[in-house]
Amino acid sequence: MFRRYTPKSLYQRVLLIVILPIFLMQAVVTYIFFDRHWDRVSANLSNNVAGQIALITRLYSEYPDDAARDRLIDWALTDLDVQVRMDDGKEIPAGDRLSPFNVYNVVLNNRLRSRIEQPYRFDTQSWRDYVEVRVQLDGGVLVFLVLRERAFATTGPIFLFWLIGTSILLGWVATVFMRNQVKSILRLARAAEAFGRGRDAPDFRPGGATEVRKAGYAFIAMRERIKRHLDQRASMLAGVSHDLRTPLTRIKLGLELEKETPEIQALRNDVLEMERMVEAYLDFARNEAADEDPEPLDLAAMLREVADNARRAGGVIHLDVPDNLNVSARRSALQRAVGNLINNAHRHGDAAWVRAGTTDRKIFIQVEDNGPGVDPEKYEEVFKPFTRLNEARSLNESGVGMGLTIVRDVARSHGGDVALSKSERGGLCARIELPA
Repeated sequence: MFRRYTPKSLYQRVLLIVILPIFLMQAVVTYIFFDRHWDRVSANLSNNVAGQIALITRLYSEYPDDAARDRLIDWALTDLDVQVRMDDGKEIPAGDRLSPFNVYNVVLNNRLRSRIEQPYRFDTQSWRDYVEVRVQLDGGVLVFLVLRERAFATTGPIFLFWLIGTSILLGWVATVFMRNQVKSILRLARAAEAFGRGRDAPDFRPGGATEVRKAGYAFIAMRERIKRHLDQRASMLAGVSHDLRTPLTRIKLGLELEKETPEIQALRNDVLEMERMVEAYLDFARNEAADEDPEPLDLAAMLREVADNARRAGGVIHLDVPDNLNVSARRSALQRAVGNLINNAHRHGDAAWVRAGTTDRKIFIQVEDNGPGVDPEKYEEVFKPFTRLNEARSLNESGVGMGLTIVRDVARSHGGDVALSKSERGGLCARIELPA
């Protein structure tokens, strides 16, 4: 249940690991300080003030003459730092005036109640630096002004200020430090994503902590190995396919000089199929060896161009493409992939329905036909190189098993993929999805 609310990114998780213990430690220190120190100190101060007020009140009531009472008031100010005056003939107001920001009003009230027998009223709101206590006597009201710091522990706000300030400072330092550390990981992720979409990301330089640098250098080495492998495979396919053309040409010339027999016609058909296979291999090799960089592409215009080419070749195309549909892609490779899908649709159906749009931050290109379709259990099989299904539905260009292989290779080189499903028109639906 808690996984739903936990941070997902590394940056947020590390911040949580670093900052959460800081605030927990500060919270524990604060609790211990207020529970064990500040509460106890404030209680002792309030108890002392209440005792002094109770003592002065008792002595004032017992002294018989005004001179003795004046001396008591002088002693209270000199020795106890408590200002005392007598308001003759007055009565204490009803109700206390308590500051809402003073959390120890109750503590002082309890101490006064336990020490003073006469009615009293105390005020923690009217004076900034003093606490006023009024005690009702027979002849009037005895007023006491006590320094606030003698009645309560006033260092609490300063302690809280420094505690919160240091917590914010430590949190800010941790945030800045972790942001700098995560930047190198994000750069590595962006470089890997760009390479997955067909871009080399040559500006990538490993940085950050030692472990991140090692991962960056490992990525660079892996990228070079993959590029070298792709270049070698493309060169091999191109070389073999090119070398096969010469003996095939000689065989065709030799067959033309022979008499027309069923056997000779069968050999001619085999040679034509081999030529189609060589052309398909060369097409695949050109796609593998393409050094074209992805660039902003008007997908709608490109699809209209592909559709016009197919119509000139005699195909029937139903196009549904919105305007201003842009994507970063290699134009020739993507055009070849869409052309393969349209050719397959025409080969096995009466028409092709091409649709494009955006959904879930992705751009899709969908090609449907009304042909016989494909068994869903064989959807993945048709993407394997050199795979051909039955004659009723061969999905691959010229029947040599490379058409959909090229389509998937192009889609994945752009960071997307291609998927097959049953079309509402009865045939097959091929859908290319690319990052928006």
